[in-house]
Amino acid sequence: MAAGTTPGTPGTPRVLRAMNDRAALDLLLAHGPLSRTRIGKLTGLSKPTASQLLARLEAAGLVVATGTTAGRPGPNAQLYAVNPTAAHVAGLDVTAERILAAVADITGTVVGQYELPTPGRSHRAQSTVEQVVRAVEGAAKAAGVLRAELHRVVVGTPGAFDPSTGRLRYASHLPGWHSPALLDELAAALPVPLEYDNDVNLAAVAEQRLGAARDHEDFVVLWNEGGIGAAIVLGGRLHRGWTGGAGEVGFMPVPGTPLVRHVAKANAGGFQELAGCNAVLRFARELGLPEPGGTLPDAAAALLSQAAQAEDGPYAELLHRSATGLAVGLASLVTVLDPELIVLSGGVIAAGGERLRALVQAELAELAVPRPKLVLGSVQEHPVLCGALQSALATTRDEVFDTSR
Repeated sequence: MAAGTTPGTPGTPRVLRAMNDRAALDLLLAHGPLSRTRIGKLTGLSKPTASQLLARLEAAGLVVATGTTAGRPGPNAQLYAVNPTAAHVAGLDVTAERILAAVADITGTVVGQYELPTPGRSHRAQSTVEQVVRAVEGAAKAAGVLRAELHRVVVGTPGAFDPSTGRLRYASHLPGWHSPALLDELAAALPVPLEYDNDVNLAAVAEQRLGAARDHEDFVVLWNEGGIGAAIVLGGRLHRGWTGGAGEVGFMPVPGTPLVRHVAKANAGGFQELAGCNAVLRFARELGLPEPGGTLPDAAAALLSQAAQAEDGPYAELLHRSATGLAVGLASLVTVLDPELIVLSGGVIAAGGERLRALVQAELAELAVPRPKLVLGSVQEHPVLCGALQSALATTRDEVFDTSR
């Protein structure tokens, strides 16, 4: 070893091997099974070096042989893929009605899912711990793995946990999640690495990794489902704010609504009253439209779905009013942030589809100077859960794929 160098020093053979290993693993994740020759071409490594790399990764349990290139022109070649059993992670999407949990293998394939109705408002925080454990165990069982084998669990909830107090803020409608001891109790009950994030932030992670915001460094996700919220990504990174409350725009004062003071206690006011589910139903009543049954978000989504098909009349007016309300709130956001892209997500917005998006885009162009592109979210199935899994996978891959140790 050269004088002044230590194991792990940048530029040493061990670190260079680790860098090549990670590059190969990332290629296998992106492209699927590849031959030694193809890996060599994509990484710029010689055939002998690529062979040594694959042998090393196979011995470490990170890569498995998956077949050959039989049926293609030329001689058959062995194909290699990331070993899906190298690690498993879990993600949870928590709402006031249910906990949806899933387990994914290291490739990102969901291998188990479990849904558990959440307790009513009378339940204590201890019941919340029990519910979370049951949801994780249910998903792990469905995946055929033990809970102890999970490398990480990421939990998505409305609101955000204040880093200074450990209390969940901005989500008074979520029963059982507000004890300052809750995070410690969950950590004791689930002795695996646990992380928590806001549900809309995780939807943004899903759109950034897999959806409409890929290749974008500055964007905003506007979410409208049970409530209105936003996620802000600047320079490719989520901006969470000092207390984790960045993006809690449902409370943002906007024109067209009464000024509500002590909004945290009221859990209402501002943008939510102008463009949330309750606003959609209020518009419908004013226009004499029949109110669908079901939960508030389901009813609002059903109305906007019908409105998106209407060319004129009260349903078309409902769509225009909803678009104007969304655009008014977005005008404040884009004036401050000037993002490159806005992703419209959540079940209520998705129900309005392309017609709602186009109306919001047109309205926003008249209300704000910045002109960001507006697109609908493309991660349609459980975006919060998807983002939780993607967040867990990002950290876990960094740990499991590190061959320099």
